[in-house]
Amino acid sequence: MKTIKNVYITGYGAYIPKYRIKGETIAAVWGKSRGPVKEKAVEGMDEDSTTIAIEAARNGLKRALIDRDGIEALFFGSESKPYAVKPSATVIAEAIGVTTQVSVADLEFACKAGTEAMKCCIAYVGSKMVDYAMAIGSDTAQGRPGDELEYTAASGGAAYIFSRNKKDAIARIDETYSFTTDTPDFWRRNREKYPRHGFRFTGEPAYFKHITMAAIEIMNSMGKKPSYFDHVVFHQPNVRFPNIVAKDLGFTEEQIKCGLLSDVIGNTYSAATPLGLTNILDLAKPGEKILAVSFGSGAGSDAIALTVCNGIEKKRDLALSTQDYINRKTYIDYATYLKFRGGIDIGV
Repeated sequence: MKTIKNVYITGYGAYIPKYRIKGETIAAVWGKSRGPVKEKAVEGMDEDSTTIAIEAARNGLKRALIDRDGIEALFFGSESKPYAVKPSATVIAEAIGVTTQVSVADLEFACKAGTEAMKCCIAYVGSKMVDYAMAIGSDTAQGRPGDELEYTAASGGAAYIFSRNKKDAIARIDETYSFTTDTPDFWRRNREKYPRHGFRFTGEPAYFKHITMAAIEIMNSMGKKPSYFDHVVFHQPNVRFPNIVAKDLGFTEEQIKCGLLSDVIGNTYSAATPLGLTNILDLAKPGEKILAVSFGSGAGSDAIALTVCNGIEKKRDLALSTQDYINRKTYIDYATYLKFRGGIDIGV
């Protein structure tokens, strides 16, 4: 899928809450093993998916070096919005000072809502509907106590600003592709607090089929092989899945290592692939090629191919890096984790 005009990433930003809980801490409560990740990021009592998105968006604006009034579209992807009925994108737009002449929308497609927001922005900018558009993926830890998801479901956000302005561009969008089916591997019905997952569908035919097909088809469309890319990031519900799909597709450990963050911050859902991409951009050199492939349960994958531009050298140090946020951490115990997650009723 291509637009009529070249589209570039003008700014990007990450945000990860400082609180961490170790897998072994959760395991000790339930008498289980450490779990699939070493530790995960947890939002504080005054944080939610909207505040996380605002912090990521502000970092994106720092790198974009544009007048925020120039942003004419803002799309927010999340599956943990604070309101069941009320847009969160309006809150974000107002908080970061975007003009009222802006098209906004909340998007939801499980863990690929963030990349879906990116594709909407690419389409808006590439069709010349707007000059600048912002996409944000943000989520908070959504996992039932004692469930396997509790070990991995984490909090974090990433924001991207797109334009047709080649000058000082961070990266160029080369190609996009989406692969979608109705595969019921993960869901949350109305009035249910926590999501459920169909264990036998989680790997196949959900995660592996969709990511594999999206990656293969975008490479076929571009006429490229895995060796063409310097970096690749796949959706990372755990450490094992992205490593398996990378090996099956022919990518090396060297190609995936920069984007693999799940062992140190967990699965940040709508922000997982976008956050992995921010870490790659923090380290990548001009001219390097990147492939990002998300996965959203239900089910679908977005693949986005990029080329790093010269503007990255000028802009990457204008905001905190993803590693800055990863390294800034405070460990909490399980009781504090429950309090932050609203699992303790204090009668307020």
